[in-house]
Amino acid sequence: MLSYSSFIGITTVSKIQEIENRKKEHLELCGTDAVAFKTKTAGFDRYDFIHRATTEADINKISFASTFFKKKINYPFIISCMTGGTDAANNINAQLAETARTLNIPLGVGSLRFALDTKRHDAALKNIRKTAGTVPLLANIGGAQIIEMIKNFDELKRIAGVLESDAFIVHLNPLQELLQRDGQPDMRGLIKAIGRFVKEIKIPVIVKEVGSGISKKDAEKLLDAGVKGIDVAGAGGTSWGGVEILRNGDGINAEFWDWGMPTTYCIREIAKLKKNRKFILIGSGGVNSAFDAAKALALGADHVASARILLQVLQTKGIDGTISFIKEWFDIIKKIMYLTGCDSLDKFNAHVLIKKEDFV
Repeated sequence: MLSYSSFIGITTVSKIQEIENRKKEHLELCGTDAVAFKTKTAGFDRYDFIHRATTEADINKISFASTFFKKKINYPFIISCMTGGTDAANNINAQLAETARTLNIPLGVGSLRFALDTKRHDAALKNIRKTAGTVPLLANIGGAQIIEMIKNFDELKRIAGVLESDAFIVHLNPLQELLQRDGQPDMRGLIKAIGRFVKEIKIPVIVKEVGSGISKKDAEKLLDAGVKGIDVAGAGGTSWGGVEILRNGDGINAEFWDWGMPTTYCIREIAKLKKNRKFILIGSGGVNSAFDAAKALALGADHVASARILLQVLQTKGIDGTISFIKEWFDIIKKIMYLTGCDSLDKFNAHVLIKKEDFV
């Protein structure tokens, strides 16, 4: 007969394997466009730029250098959290770390749930930091795990230390947990748990959605809890509801594929809070082009972030291709700023945008 400790050990190994298998499926699906929103867009298509024929901006003096939690970065762009937990994901994170180091931009690491209660992955996490150099690294864990660990965050502190994280992302995914086989949709006590985590982790905490958006009201609750950054991760990019619907394979809950608030709406509403509060606002969710990124910045995002499109570029063009891809985006954004009469990001705001229906 198995001892209790042996049983627990087997159960833990089984759980880890289950998580890793799920992450592998997520990675495979997100490498395609099959998980994109079907009809709902991120909202960027509803805006256009106001052309300034009298522009006097000096395009050669436009700089994207900024700071991210006191660290200097070259572009207001974050390689968003993608995945973790499989050998393939570790390799992808290592490649993205090299990309981030070359561009001197922040990198979000995939969910670290797989690394809880085991040191098996410590070497891979240390390698990400070694490869990334001094760029900001963002650890990542789900809201459900924060609730589970409310009485003891020691393991998350340990992982943050191994990774030498500059900030910790807590991702919220109630839709995904609701649709996922054996998901964890019970989010009672979430704000309390996040508030306690903020006090104990000792590095800035960012809260992000995974594709359904964050409302202004929820952003206020999170900021009141001590969160230092909000990543809206709105609808219009990857549908994690769609990911789980595909994984389930039965078509049930298909009505929720396009659930969520468009990214532009979330950025616009949450940006209003910056008048009286100090926090970093990150625009993500369907940021699939330089024009999308430029519109997110103009609407009020301090930084923009992308994931799935970068994963696809990495898989097809490698590290050098991904570096060139991001540089090309910002070359285009520089031209957009010139054509809208802006020679700095401070001047590049909602006044350079117009809703397309207003052109009529």
